[in-house]
Amino acid sequence: MVALPGSTIGAGVLGFFAVLAWRIREGRTPVTVKKVIIPPVGMATGFSMFLVPVFRVPWDWALGAFLIGALVLAYPLVRTSKLTREGEAIMMRRSKAFFAVMAVLALIRLAARNYVNKVITLEQTAGLFFVLAFGMILSWRVCMLLEYKRLICE
Repeated sequence: MVALPGSTIGAGVLGFFAVLAWRIREGRTPVTVKKVIIPPVGMATGFSMFLVPVFRVPWDWALGAFLIGALVLAYPLVRTSKLTREGEAIMMRRSKAFFAVMAVLALIRLAARNYVNKVITLEQTAGLFFVLAFGMILSWRVCMLLEYKRLICE
C-alpha cells in the first residue's frame, strides 16, 4: 500500500503541530531526569521492528543512519534547546528557532525518504529512518541530561 502525497503532508502538518503543542506545554513545567530519559527509552522499543526480516538493513547502513542522526541532525536540536535554573527548578527555555529547525528537519527527511524509497524497500526505509531518528533523539537527550546534571551541581 502506497501513501498518498496528501496523507503524507497531512501527517507531517499534524506531527508538526503536535510537537509544537507538546513543546509549549513542556516549557511550563520543570525538567526532571525522568522527562529527559523516558523518550529515548520508550523509542528504543521500536527496534523490535527488526525482528521482522523485511525491515532488516545491513549493519553499516544502520550505523551510517545512526551517526547522521546523532552527529548532524541532533546538532540544531541541541543548539535550540537550553535548560535554565529558575530558583530550585530547571526549566526548558523556549527558542523560536526550534520550530523552524523542526520544519527543516521534516523537509530534509521527506526529501531523503522520496529518494531512498527508490533504492530500497519501503520497510527498509522505515527501519533506516527509525534508526536515524533514534540517533538524533538519543544524542539530543544525552546532551540535555549532561546540561541538567551541570545545572543541578551549581
